[in-house]
Amino acid sequence: MLGTDSHTPNAGGLGMLAIGVGGADAVDAMADIPWELKAPRVLGVQLRGKLHEWGNPKDVILALAGKLTVRGGTGSIIEYFGDGVNSLSCTGMATICNMGAEVGATTSVFPYTPSMARYLAATQRAAIATAADAQQASYLSADAQVAADPAKYYDEVIDIDLSTLEPGYNGPFTPDLYTPRSKMSDTVKTEGWSDKVSAALIGSCTNSSYQDLSRAASLARQASARGLRVAEGTEFLVSPGSEQIRATMERDGIQEAFEAIGAKVLANACGPCIGQWNRDENPVVKNKETNSIVSSFNRNFRARNDGNPNTMNFLTSPEMVLGAALGGRLSFNPMTDSLVDAKGQSFKLEPPSGDELPTRGYATGRTEYEPLLDHQPSKPIPISPSSTRLQTLEAFVPWNGQEFSNTRVLVTVQGKCTTDHISAAGKWL
Repeated sequence: MLGTDSHTPNAGGLGMLAIGVGGADAVDAMADIPWELKAPRVLGVQLRGKLHEWGNPKDVILALAGKLTVRGGTGSIIEYFGDGVNSLSCTGMATICNMGAEVGATTSVFPYTPSMARYLAATQRAAIATAADAQQASYLSADAQVAADPAKYYDEVIDIDLSTLEPGYNGPFTPDLYTPRSKMSDTVKTEGWSDKVSAALIGSCTNSSYQDLSRAASLARQASARGLRVAEGTEFLVSPGSEQIRATMERDGIQEAFEAIGAKVLANACGPCIGQWNRDENPVVKNKETNSIVSSFNRNFRARNDGNPNTMNFLTSPEMVLGAALGGRLSFNPMTDSLVDAKGQSFKLEPPSGDELPTRGYATGRTEYEPLLDHQPSKPIPISPSSTRLQTLEAFVPWNGQEFSNTRVLVTVQGKCTTDHISAAGKWL
Protein backbone atom coordinates (compact mmCIF):
# COMPACT_ATOMS: atom_id res chain seq x y z
CA MET A 1 0.00 0.00 0.00
CA LEU A 2 1.14 3.53 -0.78
CA GLY A 3 -0.02 6.42 1.40
CA THR A 4 0.71 10.13 1.32
CA ASP A 5 1.69 10.29 4.97
CA SER A 6 5.11 9.54 6.38
CA HIS A 7 3.49 7.33 9.03
CA THR A 8 1.70 5.09 6.53
CA PRO A 9 4.04 2.27 7.74
CA ASN A 10 1.81 2.07 10.82
CA ALA A 11 0.02 -0.64 8.82
CA GLY A 12 3.09 -2.84 9.22
CA GLY A 13 1.49 -3.72 12.56
CA LEU A 14 -1.02 -5.71 10.51
CA GLY A 15 1.65 -7.33 8.36
CA MET A 16 1.26 -4.93 5.45
CA LEU A 17 4.09 -3.54 3.37
CA ALA A 18 2.88 0.06 3.61
CA ILE A 19 5.07 2.86 2.28
CA GLY A 20 4.69 6.61 2.70
CA VAL A 21 5.24 8.52 -0.55
CA GLY A 22 4.89 11.99 -1.99
CA GLY A 23 1.71 13.13 -3.69
CA ALA A 24 3.17 12.80 -7.18
CA ASP A 25 4.10 9.17 -6.55
CA ALA A 26 0.61 8.43 -5.28
CA VAL A 27 -0.95 10.05 -8.35
CA ASP A 28 1.24 7.89 -10.59
CA ALA A 29 -0.01 4.78 -8.85
CA MET A 30 -3.62 5.97 -9.07
CA ALA A 31 -3.12 6.50 -12.81
CA ASP A 32 -1.93 2.88 -13.14
CA ILE A 33 1.68 3.93 -13.74
CA PRO A 34 4.16 1.46 -12.14
CA TRP A 35 5.66 2.82 -8.95
CA GLU A 36 9.43 2.47 -8.84
CA LEU A 37 12.13 2.75 -6.22
CA LYS A 38 15.65 1.50 -5.74
CA ALA A 39 15.50 -2.02 -4.34
CA PRO A 40 15.81 -1.53 -0.57
CA ARG A 41 18.11 -3.36 1.79
CA VAL A 42 16.40 -5.55 4.39
CA LEU A 43 17.38 -4.86 7.98
CA GLY A 44 16.36 -7.64 10.34
CA VAL A 45 15.53 -6.83 13.96
CA GLN A 46 15.40 -9.93 16.12
CA LEU A 47 13.20 -9.57 19.20
CA ARG A 48 13.79 -11.94 22.09
CA GLY A 49 11.94 -12.49 25.33
CA LYS A 50 9.03 -10.43 26.60
CA LEU A 51 8.62 -6.84 27.76
CA HIS A 52 8.73 -6.35 31.52
CA GLU A 53 5.70 -4.95 33.36
CA TRP A 54 6.67 -1.28 32.86
CA GLY A 55 7.69 -1.88 29.24
CA ASN A 56 5.85 -0.65 26.17
CA PRO A 57 6.41 -1.51 22.48
CA LYS A 58 7.33 2.17 22.06
CA ASP A 59 10.56 1.36 23.91
CA VAL A 60 11.61 -0.94 21.05
CA ILE A 61 11.62 1.80 18.43
CA LEU A 62 13.04 4.40 20.82
CA ALA A 63 16.04 2.13 21.47
CA LEU A 64 16.35 1.26 17.79
CA ALA A 65 16.34 4.94 16.84
CA GLY A 66 19.17 5.44 19.30
CA LYS A 67 21.16 2.73 17.52
CA LEU A 68 20.38 3.66 13.92
CA THR A 69 20.00 7.49 14.17
CA VAL A 70 17.60 9.34 11.89
CA ARG A 71 19.51 8.18 8.81
CA GLY A 72 20.40 4.61 9.69
CA GLY A 73 17.31 3.06 8.15
CA THR A 74 17.45 5.01 4.90
CA GLY A 75 17.04 2.77 1.87
CA SER A 76 16.01 -0.18 4.04
CA ILE A 77 12.92 -2.13 4.96
CA ILE A 78 12.98 -3.11 8.63
CA GLU A 79 11.64 -6.61 9.21
CA TYR A 80 11.02 -7.79 12.76
CA PHE A 81 11.33 -11.45 13.67
CA GLY A 82 12.14 -13.71 16.60
CA ASP A 83 10.28 -15.32 19.50
CA GLY A 84 9.59 -11.93 21.08
CA VAL A 85 7.29 -10.90 18.23
CA ASN A 86 4.41 -13.08 19.42
CA SER A 87 4.41 -11.36 22.81
CA LEU A 88 3.45 -8.00 21.28
CA SER A 89 -0.06 -6.73 20.63
CA CYS A 90 -1.14 -5.76 17.13
CA THR A 91 -1.41 -2.09 18.10
CA GLY A 92 1.98 -2.32 19.80
CA MET A 93 3.55 -3.54 16.58
CA ALA A 94 1.83 -0.69 14.76
CA THR A 95 3.50 1.74 17.18
CA ILE A 96 6.91 0.32 16.33
CA CYS A 97 6.29 0.41 12.57
CA ASN A 98 4.80 3.88 12.78
CA MET A 99 7.95 5.43 14.20
CA GLY A 100 10.21 3.56 11.79
CA ALA A 101 9.82 6.68 9.66
CA GLU A 102 12.01 8.47 12.20
CA VAL A 103 15.03 6.33 11.28
CA GLY A 104 14.48 6.93 7.56
CA ALA A 105 13.26 3.42 6.77
CA THR A 106 11.35 2.78 3.56
CA THR A 107 8.88 0.90 5.74
CA SER A 108 8.74 -1.61 8.61
CA VAL A 109 6.85 -4.88 8.80
CA PHE A 110 5.97 -7.68 11.22
CA PRO A 111 5.03 -11.26 10.37
CA TYR A 112 1.40 -12.25 10.83
CA THR A 113 0.69 -13.17 14.46
CA PRO A 114 -2.26 -14.29 16.61
CA SER A 115 -2.57 -10.77 18.03
CA MET A 116 -3.25 -9.49 14.51
CA ALA A 117 -6.05 -12.05 14.18
CA ARG A 118 -7.52 -10.88 17.49
CA TYR A 119 -7.42 -7.26 16.36
CA LEU A 120 -9.03 -8.06 13.02
CA ALA A 121 -11.83 -9.92 14.77
CA ALA A 122 -12.35 -7.04 17.22
CA THR A 123 -12.65 -4.58 14.33
CA GLN A 124 -15.25 -6.57 12.36
CA ARG A 125 -12.73 -8.17 10.00
CA ALA A 126 -12.75 -11.76 11.21
CA ALA A 127 -13.05 -13.05 7.64
CA ILE A 128 -9.69 -11.49 6.80
CA ALA A 129 -8.16 -13.13 9.86
CA THR A 130 -9.51 -16.52 8.76
CA ALA A 131 -8.00 -16.09 5.30
CA ALA A 132 -4.68 -14.93 6.76
CA ASP A 133 -4.57 -17.85 9.21
CA ALA A 134 -4.65 -20.24 6.26
CA GLN A 135 -1.67 -18.54 4.61
CA GLN A 136 0.40 -17.66 7.67
CA ALA A 137 3.02 -20.40 7.39
CA SER A 138 3.43 -20.14 3.62
CA TYR A 139 3.43 -16.41 2.96
CA LEU A 140 2.96 -14.23 6.04
CA SER A 141 6.02 -15.06 8.14
CA ALA A 142 9.71 -15.59 7.58
CA ASP A 143 10.81 -18.99 6.33
CA ALA A 144 12.28 -21.36 8.89
CA GLN A 145 15.77 -21.09 7.43
CA VAL A 146 15.72 -17.31 7.89
CA ALA A 147 15.07 -17.65 11.61
CA ALA A 148 17.79 -20.31 11.84
CA ASP A 149 20.47 -18.21 10.14
CA PRO A 150 19.28 -14.58 9.90
CA ALA A 151 22.71 -13.15 9.05
CA LYS A 152 22.62 -15.11 5.80
CA TYR A 153 19.40 -13.50 4.61
CA TYR A 154 19.34 -9.99 6.06
CA ASP A 155 21.73 -7.22 5.05
CA GLU A 156 22.09 -6.33 8.73
CA VAL A 157 20.78 -7.89 11.94
CA ILE A 158 20.11 -6.06 15.20
CA ASP A 159 19.27 -8.04 18.32
CA ILE A 160 16.97 -6.62 21.03
CA ASP A 161 16.20 -8.45 24.29
CA LEU A 162 12.73 -7.26 25.33
CA SER A 163 13.13 -8.61 28.86
CA THR A 164 16.02 -6.23 29.60
CA LEU A 165 14.81 -3.28 27.53
CA GLU A 166 14.26 -0.16 29.63
CA PRO A 167 11.70 2.56 29.03
CA GLY A 168 13.40 5.22 26.95
CA TYR A 169 13.28 8.99 26.53
CA ASN A 170 14.34 10.35 23.13
CA GLY A 171 15.16 14.00 22.74
CA PRO A 172 15.26 16.89 22.89
CA PHE A 173 14.95 18.27 19.34
CA THR A 174 15.59 14.95 17.60
CA PRO A 175 13.90 11.53 17.83
CA ASP A 176 17.17 9.57 17.89
CA LEU A 177 18.83 10.94 21.05
CA TYR A 178 18.09 7.96 23.28
CA THR A 179 18.40 7.93 27.06
CA PRO A 180 17.30 4.87 29.08
CA ARG A 181 15.16 5.64 32.13
CA SER A 182 17.89 4.51 34.56
CA LYS A 183 20.23 7.21 33.23
CA MET A 184 17.67 9.94 32.66
CA SER A 185 17.93 11.66 36.04
CA ASP A 186 21.71 11.99 35.84
CA THR A 187 21.59 13.03 32.17
CA VAL A 188 19.15 15.84 32.96
CA LYS A 189 21.76 17.29 35.31
CA THR A 190 24.81 16.80 33.11
CA GLU A 191 23.08 18.20 30.01
CA GLY A 192 21.51 21.09 31.86
CA TRP A 193 18.01 20.25 30.62
CA SER A 194 15.05 21.88 32.32
CA ASP A 195 13.92 19.31 34.88
CA LYS A 196 10.43 20.75 35.40
CA VAL A 197 7.83 19.19 33.08
CA SER A 198 5.53 21.96 31.85
CA ALA A 199 3.27 19.61 29.89
CA ALA A 200 2.68 15.87 29.55
CA LEU A 201 0.90 14.68 26.41
CA ILE A 202 -0.51 11.29 25.42
CA GLY A 203 -1.75 10.69 21.89
CA SER A 204 -0.75 10.92 18.22
CA CYS A 205 -0.98 8.17 15.61
CA THR A 206 1.90 6.44 17.43
CA ASN A 207 0.53 5.85 20.92
CA SER A 208 -3.22 6.25 21.30
CA SER A 209 -4.48 2.69 21.16
CA TYR A 210 -6.87 1.19 23.69
CA GLN A 211 -4.01 -0.75 25.28
CA ASP A 212 -1.89 2.40 25.61
CA LEU A 213 -4.69 4.40 27.19
CA SER A 214 -5.93 1.64 29.49
CA ARG A 215 -2.44 1.05 30.90
CA ALA A 216 -1.87 4.75 31.50
CA ALA A 217 -5.34 5.01 33.08
CA SER A 218 -4.42 2.28 35.57
CA LEU A 219 -1.69 4.58 36.90
CA ALA A 220 -4.08 7.54 36.96
CA ARG A 221 -6.53 5.52 39.09
CA GLN A 222 -3.79 4.73 41.60
CA ALA A 223 -3.03 8.43 41.94
CA SER A 224 -6.65 9.56 42.26
CA ALA A 225 -7.29 6.88 44.89
CA ARG A 226 -4.66 8.67 47.00
CA GLY A 227 -6.18 12.09 46.32
CA LEU A 228 -3.37 13.03 43.96
CA ARG A 229 -3.61 15.10 40.78
CA VAL A 230 -1.01 16.07 38.18
CA ALA A 231 1.91 18.06 39.51
CA GLU A 232 1.42 21.77 40.00
CA GLY A 233 2.43 23.69 36.88
CA THR A 234 2.16 20.60 34.64
CA GLU A 235 -0.51 20.49 31.94
CA PHE A 236 -1.81 17.02 31.08
CA LEU A 237 -3.38 16.56 27.63
CA VAL A 238 -4.78 13.43 25.97
CA SER A 239 -5.57 13.08 22.25
CA PRO A 240 -7.65 9.97 21.40
CA GLY A 241 -6.52 8.19 18.26
CA SER A 242 -9.94 8.02 16.65
CA GLU A 243 -13.63 8.57 17.36
CA GLN A 244 -13.91 4.86 18.07
CA ILE A 245 -11.13 5.06 20.66
CA ARG A 246 -12.62 8.22 22.18
CA ALA A 247 -16.04 6.64 22.57
CA THR A 248 -14.60 3.42 23.99
CA MET A 249 -12.38 5.19 26.52
CA GLU A 250 -15.38 7.27 27.62
CA ARG A 251 -17.59 4.18 27.99
CA ASP A 252 -14.96 2.17 29.88
CA GLY A 253 -14.08 4.90 32.38
CA ILE A 254 -10.64 5.66 30.97
CA GLN A 255 -11.52 9.27 30.22
CA GLU A 256 -12.95 9.65 33.71
CA ALA A 257 -9.73 8.27 35.21
CA PHE A 258 -7.64 10.83 33.31
CA GLU A 259 -9.94 13.75 34.11
CA ALA A 260 -9.92 12.80 37.80
CA ILE A 261 -6.26 13.75 37.99
CA GLY A 262 -6.63 16.93 35.94
CA ALA A 263 -6.35 15.83 32.31
CA LYS A 264 -7.88 17.69 29.40
CA VAL A 265 -9.11 15.40 26.62
CA LEU A 266 -8.65 16.97 23.19
CA ALA A 267 -10.23 16.31 19.81
CA ASN A 268 -9.61 13.12 17.83
CA ALA A 269 -6.82 14.61 15.77
CA CYS A 270 -3.07 14.93 15.41
CA GLY A 271 -3.30 17.76 17.93
CA PRO A 272 -0.11 19.03 19.56
CA CYS A 273 1.94 16.31 17.82
CA ILE A 274 1.73 18.30 14.58
CA GLY A 275 1.51 21.72 16.21
CA GLN A 276 -2.27 22.01 16.64
CA TRP A 277 -1.80 23.37 20.14
CA ASN A 278 -2.88 26.88 21.06
CA ARG A 279 -0.28 27.55 23.72
CA ASP A 280 0.42 31.15 22.75
CA GLU A 281 -0.81 32.62 26.04
CA ASN A 282 1.40 30.34 28.12
CA PRO A 283 4.35 32.38 29.43
CA VAL A 284 6.88 29.74 28.32
CA VAL A 285 5.73 30.24 24.73
CA LYS A 286 5.02 33.96 24.88
CA ASN A 287 8.47 34.62 26.33
CA LYS A 288 10.15 31.76 24.42
CA GLU A 289 11.34 30.28 27.70
CA THR A 290 13.29 27.05 27.88
CA ASN A 291 10.96 24.33 29.12
CA SER A 292 10.51 20.57 28.94
CA ILE A 293 7.51 18.58 27.81
CA VAL A 294 7.09 14.81 27.73
CA SER A 295 4.98 13.16 25.04
CA SER A 296 4.13 9.82 23.48
CA PHE A 297 4.50 11.39 20.02
CA ASN A 298 6.88 10.39 17.21
CA ARG A 299 8.66 13.64 16.37
CA ASN A 300 10.12 16.40 18.49
CA PHE A 301 11.94 18.81 16.20
CA ARG A 302 12.53 22.34 17.42
CA ALA A 303 9.36 24.50 17.54
CA ARG A 304 7.22 21.71 16.07
CA ASN A 305 4.72 21.31 18.88
CA ASP A 306 4.02 24.82 20.17
CA GLY A 307 6.04 27.21 17.99
CA ASN A 308 8.57 27.84 20.77
CA PRO A 309 12.10 26.90 19.62
CA ASN A 310 13.10 26.46 23.27
CA THR A 311 10.50 23.83 24.12
CA MET A 312 12.31 20.52 24.63
CA ASN A 313 10.10 17.53 23.81
CA PHE A 314 11.12 14.12 25.14
CA LEU A 315 9.44 11.17 23.41
CA THR A 316 8.51 8.22 25.58
CA SER A 317 5.72 5.72 26.29
CA PRO A 318 2.25 6.69 27.59
CA GLU A 319 3.09 5.08 30.93
CA MET A 320 6.18 7.25 31.36
CA VAL A 321 4.20 10.33 30.25
CA LEU A 322 1.66 9.65 32.98
CA GLY A 323 4.47 9.25 35.48
CA ALA A 324 5.96 12.57 34.41
CA ALA A 325 2.56 14.25 34.76
CA LEU A 326 2.32 13.07 38.36
CA GLY A 327 5.95 13.64 39.32
CA GLY A 328 6.30 16.91 37.42
CA ARG A 329 9.99 16.35 36.71
CA LEU A 330 12.08 14.62 34.06
CA SER A 331 14.20 13.21 36.85
CA PHE A 332 11.19 11.49 38.46
CA ASN A 333 11.34 7.74 37.83
CA PRO A 334 7.85 6.27 38.26
CA MET A 335 9.29 2.78 38.55
CA THR A 336 11.38 3.53 41.63
CA ASP A 337 10.59 6.98 43.07
CA SER A 338 7.86 7.82 45.55
CA LEU A 339 5.00 10.28 45.33
CA VAL A 340 3.32 12.09 48.21
CA ASP A 341 -0.44 11.69 48.46
CA ALA A 342 -3.10 14.13 49.70
CA LYS A 343 -2.48 13.03 53.31
CA GLY A 344 1.24 13.64 53.09
CA GLN A 345 2.11 9.96 52.95
CA SER A 346 4.62 8.66 50.43
CA PHE A 347 3.77 5.79 48.13
CA LYS A 348 5.06 4.15 44.97
CA LEU A 349 3.06 3.37 41.86
CA GLU A 350 2.31 -0.25 41.13
CA PRO A 351 3.22 -1.39 37.57
CA PRO A 352 0.59 -0.46 34.97
CA SER A 353 -1.95 -2.92 33.66
CA GLY A 354 -4.47 -2.82 30.86
CA ASP A 355 -6.30 -4.77 28.21
CA GLU A 356 -4.93 -5.43 24.74
CA LEU A 357 -8.45 -4.95 23.36
CA PRO A 358 -11.69 -3.75 24.98
CA THR A 359 -13.46 -6.72 26.56
CA ARG A 360 -16.85 -5.32 25.50
CA GLY A 361 -15.72 -4.50 21.99
CA TYR A 362 -15.18 -1.08 20.50
CA ALA A 363 -17.87 1.55 20.86
CA THR A 364 -19.00 3.12 17.62
CA GLY A 365 -19.04 6.70 18.81
CA ARG A 366 -20.62 9.62 17.02
CA THR A 367 -21.87 8.89 13.53
CA GLU A 368 -23.24 12.30 12.56
CA TYR A 369 -21.10 12.52 9.44
CA GLU A 370 -22.70 10.97 6.38
CA PRO A 371 -21.15 11.15 2.91
CA LEU A 372 -23.16 12.84 0.19
CA LEU A 373 -24.37 9.81 -1.71
CA ASP A 374 -26.16 11.94 -4.30
CA HIS A 375 -23.18 14.17 -5.12
CA GLN A 376 -23.05 15.20 -8.75
CA PRO A 377 -19.62 16.27 -10.09
CA SER A 378 -21.25 18.79 -12.41
CA LYS A 379 -23.01 20.53 -9.53
CA PRO A 380 -21.07 23.69 -8.54
CA ILE A 381 -19.73 24.09 -5.01
CA PRO A 382 -20.38 27.64 -3.78
CA ILE A 383 -17.23 29.45 -2.62
CA SER A 384 -17.34 33.07 -1.56
CA PRO A 385 -15.32 35.32 -3.89
CA SER A 386 -13.93 37.08 -0.81
CA SER A 387 -12.72 33.89 0.84
CA THR A 388 -9.06 33.95 1.85
CA ARG A 389 -8.97 30.21 2.59
CA LEU A 390 -10.80 28.49 -0.26
CA GLN A 391 -10.56 28.76 -4.00
CA THR A 392 -11.68 26.75 -7.01
CA LEU A 393 -8.95 24.61 -8.50
CA GLU A 394 -8.25 25.32 -12.14
CA ALA A 395 -7.37 22.49 -14.52
CA PHE A 396 -3.67 22.09 -15.29
CA VAL A 397 -2.46 22.95 -18.78
CA PRO A 398 -2.14 19.63 -20.64
CA TRP A 399 1.39 18.27 -20.80
CA ASN A 400 2.98 18.76 -24.22
CA GLY A 401 4.82 15.46 -24.06
CA GLN A 402 8.26 17.07 -23.66
CA GLU A 403 10.53 16.60 -20.66
CA PHE A 404 11.24 19.65 -18.50
CA SER A 405 14.56 21.43 -19.10
CA ASN A 406 16.45 24.33 -17.52
CA THR A 407 14.49 23.96 -14.30
CA ARG A 408 15.61 25.98 -11.32
CA VAL A 409 16.87 24.47 -8.06
CA LEU A 410 14.90 26.25 -5.36
CA VAL A 411 16.95 25.27 -2.32
CA THR A 412 19.89 23.10 -1.28
CA VAL A 413 20.42 22.07 2.32
CA GLN A 414 23.10 20.64 4.59
CA GLY A 415 23.02 18.74 7.84
CA LYS A 416 19.91 17.37 9.54
CA CYS A 417 17.14 18.77 7.37
CA THR A 418 13.79 17.49 8.61
CA THR A 419 10.30 17.41 7.21
CA ASP A 420 9.52 20.29 9.54
CA HIS A 421 12.08 22.43 7.73
CA ILE A 422 10.57 21.46 4.39
CA SER A 423 6.90 21.70 5.32
CA ALA A 424 6.67 23.54 8.59
CA ALA A 425 4.25 22.52 11.29
CA GLY A 426 4.40 24.25 14.66
CA LYS A 427 3.21 27.85 14.57
CA TRP A 428 1.84 27.45 11.05
CA LEU A 429 -0.92 25.26 12.41
